[in-house]
Amino acid sequence: MTADSIIISAEDLSKTYILGKQEVRALFHVTFKVQRNEFMAIMGPSGSGKSTLMNLLGCLDTPTEGKYFLNGKLVSSLTENELAHIRNREIGFVFQVFNLLPRATAFRNVELPLIYKGDKKKDRQQRVVKALKLVDMTDRKDHRPPELSGGERQRIAIARALVNEPSILLADEPTGNLDSKTGREILNLFHELHERGNTIIIVTHDMSVAQQTQRILFLKDGRIEREERKGVRG
Repeated sequence: MTADSIIISAEDLSKTYILGKQEVRALFHVTFKVQRNEFMAIMGPSGSGKSTLMNLLGCLDTPTEGKYFLNGKLVSSLTENELAHIRNREIGFVFQVFNLLPRATAFRNVELPLIYKGDKKKDRQQRVVKALKLVDMTDRKDHRPPELSGGERQRIAIARALVNEPSILLADEPTGNLDSKTGREILNLFHELHERGNTIIIVTHDMSVAQQTQRILFLKDGRIEREERKGVRG
């Protein structure tokens, strides 16, 4: 594992929340690395710390202790404005509940991160078309979310996550709101994106989802309990 091949380096990450007079330790000295083009899962039951770790990896929060490097840059000590900049350019988020604007077309939903970024209209259009093509949703670009199936909405959400060509794709229970057949289709799409070179991290409590990845980190009580490497598609 060379320095150039590492996209994420988490060193002794700990997180403590202050709730009134009480301190709640959510993560304890979590250390691991992620290689470029790795497809991995972070797994654990409710309360294991996986959501806290996802927030740290997604630059939605900062650790109480430890260091987090993304693409060689120490991001654990950045200001909120600097973190927002990193989130918009380096990380593509996919959520269980899709988080699409119901009155906007699929095209517009995918375009939004580029609008926030300040890209020119011509550049935005080219990148949206490319992202929609990646998820096989070009023919649904003018439909609004209520006119789409759950699987189609998740594909649009994935296209939105990809449109900025992020360093990592971070997916939180991406099949949680889908039936088993549609869930398998979305996981197949993640495999296709991984084969194209994307680095993908799925946060899940579902073992059948985690087993589709190359590597699983198991969290328990805020610590990495164990790690499993597969290296093959499940």
